[in-house]
Amino acid sequence: MSTTNLPGRYGYLVIGAALVLVCAVVFYVLEKRTAVSGIAGQYEVTKLLSSGDTTGFKRITSPVEITFPDDLGTHPQYRTEWWYYTGNLRSEHDRRFGYELTFFRSALAPDSSVQTDSAWRTNQIYMAHFAVTDVKNGEFYFQEDFSRGAAGLAGAQLFPYRVWLGNWHAAQTDSASTYGIPTIHLKAITETASLDIRVKASKPPVLHGNQGYSRKGPNRGDATSYFSVTRLTTKGNLTINSETFHVSGTSWMDREWGTSALGPDQSGWDWFALQLDNGQEMMYYRIRNQDGTTSQFSEGTLVKASGKSKRIAPDSISMEELDQWTNPRGNAYPSGWKLTVPARDISLTITPVIENQELQTLVRYWEGAVNVHGTAKGQPVSGVGYVELTGYADGSLSAGGIFD
Repeated sequence: MSTTNLPGRYGYLVIGAALVLVCAVVFYVLEKRTAVSGIAGQYEVTKLLSSGDTTGFKRITSPVEITFPDDLGTHPQYRTEWWYYTGNLRSEHDRRFGYELTFFRSALAPDSSVQTDSAWRTNQIYMAHFAVTDVKNGEFYFQEDFSRGAAGLAGAQLFPYRVWLGNWHAAQTDSASTYGIPTIHLKAITETASLDIRVKASKPPVLHGNQGYSRKGPNRGDATSYFSVTRLTTKGNLTINSETFHVSGTSWMDREWGTSALGPDQSGWDWFALQLDNGQEMMYYRIRNQDGTTSQFSEGTLVKASGKSKRIAPDSISMEELDQWTNPRGNAYPSGWKLTVPARDISLTITPVIENQELQTLVRYWEGAVNVHGTAKGQPVSGVGYVELTGYADGSLSAGGIFD
């Protein structure tokens, strides 16, 4: 098994996995007003997540009406937001792949209007991550990129829906939509791997938490507006090292925005997006406290085959780690889990398709394709999914690099 880091054009700025991780990293960097090229070293999640002045940004403090397709568009009054696509694909000859394509917007200041004669000036920063898992060859490819939200380099718009950074994009293909969600073209091109697929919603969007109000911490405003499209039919092409595969499968879209950060007692999270062959899906994120216990703000959602959803409270689900994988730096990640929801008679075993799916970015994190097997209502089920793990492999802010 090997890991390949795809060459980047701009070097490294700041990254994150999802949720507030990206936002916090960005604002620590932008707060220093540092120009970045070729950053080395890893940084400590909890310090990064507590950085950045949020004064003047709107905060999510209660359920806010979410409508489609309107909330596919940008929300500049909040400090950060993300458009998150992951999926499991197979070629015509049954070769298995996973992919991740994510876009993040973060604001330098709460005022989105910039009075300037320069087309280059902006207070909006965009970042994107692209990763491919090649199961047969045990290869994991990834690249991160960033740009300012100006001069057409990166941005987000609603009509027609499009989020882009350079030659990577998630873009509406035509005027038709399903459940208020248009068919979306996902495209990412690098020197080693490229993605060119279309995803179409086969189930309605799901609002997590309380009508989309997803609390992450104890303080007022420690929350996001959060919805997912938990099953998208997917078809297109995937190219690795000049070999093109015609692929199909299922994808998952996560959409969040807000002004929030992890609290000082929280160390990271484990996030699961699972698609079962009985037509159901499950989302669960476990926010970990510094002492290793599960935060009361952890949460999940079970989506029935009909599209109706039920909230999973943290005290109604149990998670057991089955194995570990250690990266070359000696950091141990969980690798294999058992999730049990007794009230729903669900027991699932989750296994990575390959162990090393770690993105070696400024804040390292593991995100990759998984297999699922178990039972639901006494019947055997299987499926696929994606898992994200943060806060397991951070270094020290005192190391040399970007902030010196």
